[in-house]
Amino acid sequence: MSEHPAPHPGPDRPHVLVLHRWRDEHALYENYIDHRAHRVTYVTNPLGWPSLPPAAAGIVEIPATDDIEQAHAAATALAALFGPVDRVVALNEGDLDTAAELRARLGCPGQLPGELARFRDKLQMCEAVAAAGPRTPAFADAPDRAAVARFAAAHGWPVVVKPRRGTASRGVLIVDSPDGLSALDGLPDEPRLVQEFCGDTIYHVDGLWTGGALGPWRASRYVNTCADFAAGGGVVLGSVEEDEPELVAALGEFTASVAAALSDRPWVFHLEVFVGRDADGRPELRFLEAGCRVGGAEIPFVWREVHGIDLMRAAVDVQLGRTPALSAPASWRTGGWLLVRTPVPAPCRVVAAQPLDPRDDGPYAQVVPDRGTVVPEAGGYEHVGARFRFRGSGTAQVESSIAKAAARFRLECEAVA
Repeated sequence: MSEHPAPHPGPDRPHVLVLHRWRDEHALYENYIDHRAHRVTYVTNPLGWPSLPPAAAGIVEIPATDDIEQAHAAATALAALFGPVDRVVALNEGDLDTAAELRARLGCPGQLPGELARFRDKLQMCEAVAAAGPRTPAFADAPDRAAVARFAAAHGWPVVVKPRRGTASRGVLIVDSPDGLSALDGLPDEPRLVQEFCGDTIYHVDGLWTGGALGPWRASRYVNTCADFAAGGGVVLGSVEEDEPELVAALGEFTASVAAALSDRPWVFHLEVFVGRDADGRPELRFLEAGCRVGGAEIPFVWREVHGIDLMRAAVDVQLGRTPALSAPASWRTGGWLLVRTPVPAPCRVVAAQPLDPRDDGPYAQVVPDRGTVVPEAGGYEHVGARFRFRGSGTAQVESSIAKAAARFRLECEAVA
């Protein structure tokens, strides 16, 4: 653990501690928290330094921000320098549990482990949503392979088995027969959920729940799936915002019912929904899962750059005890994004990569690593390889641009020992 404190500020300013792990500017902290009126300190990992604000009162680097003991030691060191911590902020899904536990240990207001549980434990989440009425695939606790076998006997093969507290589709398995149960042997010892397999298209819905109604929100259809991408089965992952009126209306109604089922307080959501069609072609929706945070990948950038809305600001407001206020634009444009995986597992060194031409329906923004860059082995979607963002007048146009980019882009890498 390394400490980089600034001079001790005055004691009359609230101390806000931020858990931070992004290298890019996913969150613009100085826009959300007045760093002159607050003592704002940061606990970060080695990758997070480039996007820390210069106005930080103090910084402590630890190897992993999701390690509660390391984070608690860092918070204790910062509290000794800058006074007791008044609020804890964490915006990355991987840090939400750490932040909740820190609040409990430090006596800070905000979301504690018990309140967070239904957003992080997928079994509690599905139970809460199903009890409120929205449709979900059948599900059950999966403490062992025998429980999975019993579930499959009742609901049929294949089934999906995944960690109850997983992130970014970590550890998601599709088990298609009794013989496939052997894949569960030797997995890390952690609680798991088993679910009925659903082959419908997956959408993500992002926005703000005010506590009683939907604030600004957008629905997007995935290109490929997160589970395939995480398992190495797909080279690309992306999404495009949906503009079909009947489907958008159905998704809005479904999202409001899920958001209300999970909390009667304001929260920023990233909801994933199965979208099928009935015999008459009408949308049939089923709940997949939800996160109490801004969506990952390029979602925060697309919202800021295409729609002029900063969902991260709303998330910070919620965690600081403020009432979030976001206004929808007079008219929505259509956004989308694309991630391209490195061709060899990270860590790896970039041998060749050529940015795409933004003309001819190209991306309006892209993050392409330079030759010689070492892509680190890190969780989440920031360090997967190359990242692209798109905007246009409708779903068809943006989806076409994403497909062209995926076909044209080439990334060559070599393994690093």
